[in-house]
Amino acid sequence: MEQPNQPDKDSFLYPRGRYYGQFKPENLVFNANLQKFAQKVGYITSLETSGKISPSDAYKQIKALWKELKRSKKELGIGDEPPGEPESPEVT
Repeated sequence: MEQPNQPDKDSFLYPRGRYYGQFKPENLVFNANLQKFAQKVGYITSLETSGKISPSDAYKQIKALWKELKRSKKELGIGDEPPGEPESPEVT
């Protein structure tokens, strides 16, 4: 059961920065996922550094988070360029 102050706790533990990229819903979702990934990796590395979890546990947790982020990227279609369209404009 979610507690009444859960949103406040989540916004404190997982702050989100502004998004300045090209506005598309999938980009916003991926940016939020990326920020959450970075925040969790920071917590895991701090726990490992302070000796609260083992290096192998930290590695396993970060690897699981990485797989989740990759799956999110694939599902959202981030980085998939349409055929025939260059990734960046050519400079002449």
